[in-house]
Order: sequence, then C-alpha cells, then structure tokens
Amino acid sequence: MSASPPAAVERYNRRARWFHEAFALVTLVLLATGWWLRTGHEGDPSLLARFADRPDTELHRQAGWIQIGLVAVGLTLGIRGAYRFARETVRVNRGDGRWFRRWPIGAVTGRFAPHRGHFDPGQRIANVGFVASLGTLIVTGIGLTMVKTGPRFVWFLRVHRVATYVLIVLVAGHVLLALGLLPGYRGAWRSMHLGGRTPPATARRLWPESALNRSGRRGR
Repeated sequence: MSASPPAAVERYNRRARWFHEAFALVTLVLLATGWWLRTGHEGDPSLLARFADRPDTELHRQAGWIQIGLVAVGLTLGIRGAYRFARETVRVNRGDGRWFRRWPIGAVTGRFAPHRGHFDPGQRIANVGFVASLGTLIVTGIGLTMVKTGPRFVWFLRVHRVATYVLIVLVAGHVLLALGLLPGYRGAWRSMHLGGRTPPATARRLWPESALNRSGRRGR
C-alpha cells in the first residue's frame, strides 16, 4: 500500500510562530499609539493607554524598545532563522515574472503560476518593504528619543511618519491576504497561527516547495 498523504504541512516551527506573534502585537501597539498621537490626541488617553495605565507617549516609547529587543533576539538567538529569511527573500528565480503576470487570476481562482522557494515572489517584495520600513522606524524612533528639538528632530519626525504610512499599507495588505479575503489565499493564515498546521491542498496552492519538503514536520 502507498503511504497516506500527510495530515498537514508545517512551514514555521513553534519558536518562529511565537516570535511572529510577539512582533506583530508590539507593532500593532506602536501603530495604534503612534496614529493616536499623530491625530492630535496626546492629552487624551487612548483605550490602550487607559488599559496600561500610562500615557500614550510612554506606551509608544516602551513598545519601541521592546521591538528593538525582539529584533536583537531574532538576530542572535534566531540567527539561523534570520539567515534563512534573508536568503529566501533576496532570491530571484526563473519564472518569477510569470508568477506576477498570473497573480491577479491566481488571487481570485487559486491557480497561481508555480514558483520556487519558501516565499512566493510577492512575499519577497513585501518582506523587503517590511524590513526597510521597520528598520527606518527603529532608527528614526531612536533618533527622536535622543534629539528633542531642531532640524534633526524635524527630519527624524518626517521620515518616521513616511515610514509609518508605508508600514500601514504593508500591514493592511498582509492582513488582507492572511485572512483569505481574496479567494486564492483562503487558509493562508494557518501557516502561522493555531499550531501552524497548513492543509496540504493550501500548501500546494500557495507554497508548492513547502508542500514537497516540509510535510508533516512538527515544531520543536
């Protein structure tokens, strides 16, 4: 008898999923408090500030330092995962152009052009955008804590705001796809949440190489 097909495909181990959850939560706190302050509510505590019992400015600053700490952990304790993320993000394969041309149809029907690698070509571009915008926010955020007035403060603040707008667009697109609001991406969220056990059919549709190489592997 032939072996039965695997019950699920695991793309990320438990530590990677926990890191993603923690980083996403801190980033959402930063976006929420940052937008609240940006819209002129500095003297009016947000719901998050009331829950945490501290001003939005302080909550935003502390969340920023936590995010920096998470980056440091990812680049040290998670160096192998960080290296793999970088390697898979910058790869370019033959057929990537065809994937992009077929993407509008695939997003609706689920019939994407095949691709190689852990990430599809669209994810690779999004990864670059996330790293660039988050890196810019971290650097300018540190600058804003060190410089209180003057031209450098104004420059840091301007760049910080632009990077925030870019990040908001990226997060919105990420959530749109992860929730499966486009039919072709139904089930995508399973790769990172609730145990990270992706149905084989979903993996074959979205990440064919993962379906071939990581079937049934459990996180540690």
